[in-house]
Amino acid sequence: MLKLRSGAVGLAALLMTGCSAGFGATASSSSPATPVASPSAPSPTLPPSPVVSATPSPSPGDLEATVAAMTDEDKIGQLLVAVVYGGRADSARKENQARYGVDTPAEVVEKYRPGGVILFNWADNVSDAKQVAALTTGLRKASDTPLMIGVDQENGIVSRLSPLITELPGALAIGSTGDPGNARDSARVTGEELKALGISVDFAPVADVNINPRNPVIGPRAYGSDPQKVAAMVGAAVDGFHDAGVATVAKHFPGHGDTAVDSHTGLPVIKHSMAQWEKLDAPPFREAIKRGVDAIMTAHVVMPKLDPSGDPATLSHKILTGLLRDKLGFDGVVTTDALDMAGVRKKYGDAEVAVRSILAGADVLLMPPDYPTAYKALLKAVETGRITEQRLDESVLRILRLKKARGVFGPIETDPGALKSSEHLKVAKRLKAAARSAA
Repeated sequence: MLKLRSGAVGLAALLMTGCSAGFGATASSSSPATPVASPSAPSPTLPPSPVVSATPSPSPGDLEATVAAMTDEDKIGQLLVAVVYGGRADSARKENQARYGVDTPAEVVEKYRPGGVILFNWADNVSDAKQVAALTTGLRKASDTPLMIGVDQENGIVSRLSPLITELPGALAIGSTGDPGNARDSARVTGEELKALGISVDFAPVADVNINPRNPVIGPRAYGSDPQKVAAMVGAAVDGFHDAGVATVAKHFPGHGDTAVDSHTGLPVIKHSMAQWEKLDAPPFREAIKRGVDAIMTAHVVMPKLDPSGDPATLSHKILTGLLRDKLGFDGVVTTDALDMAGVRKKYGDAEVAVRSILAGADVLLMPPDYPTAYKALLKAVETGRITEQRLDESVLRILRLKKARGVFGPIETDPGALKSSEHLKVAKRLKAAARSAA
């Protein structure tokens, strides 16, 4: 069992999530890019039971003290986001046993205390509104620390909660209307319904500018091909999610719009110069940051003129720290795209990918394909000083700040009956009509 340092005021947990394995509803956990971990017993460094603390929840008023009270093991736990399998917190699935050595989603949370959980229809997490609300409630109850739960609900072709929630046009259709107010309304409606299900973060909007018509992975997920128009839509969407009280994630930095390779299955290379990047890729991210976006997701793409190392942006200090942190001034949470994707696994093994992501500037590691391997690699890197205590604390503090900003410290009530309200259906009808008129 992990123990808090003497005088601990509590421990915090959080999730950031994102694009994850495949963007279609038929994505499978058995795909080549998502190997199942060996069912052998996890490392003893991973606790079999939750932390015992005199104060289960950290105080949102003194986040620095909360971080100082956490052990290195606790901090590392908050950097990892898991997929759990099953529609109920107590439902047994063989995938949980294979990946985590336990049977149920609740046992995964109890055993490993991940920073967060991401829901998928292909993981049998989604069947109806009451079921999803009960699942999110059960997962939070299984965690001794505040747990953020996220989903990829972009609308359009990436709709993990379809047909549970109000059906809205995808980003390209919204972008075609030319009215950023439509993007804000769409995001607000989606955010309100996610919140009613107990989901605190949406991995949207897509901030990529789709300038390559052969792009196999972005396409209609983007608001369009004009950087300034896309920027206006992205900024409005951030506002809409914030209107609903839901955290929002702009993706995929530094830009995935000019690719002809899907990073789920390969490693795209984008040859934009710095000047081209500033003109074509940067505007939507700049606008998202201006609007206070909670998190930005990395892209598993190589931009050799921005970083000649050949590393994908997810592993690039020059891109995540040099561009995103230093040049654009972003001090929110940086989350990787799913680490089970082929694009990030081409050059290094899964243990090294986990460490290099943090060293590059990421705060949250989404869906490591072998959770115990990622955990042990991070712990070793901290113990040897490769990842310094200061660097680790920076990430945990950013995570806690996001959680405080979006109300995750407080009680979370679900209301599945609020989905598809008459007001939301009217908004959807209006947006669909606007998109048809613009087509």
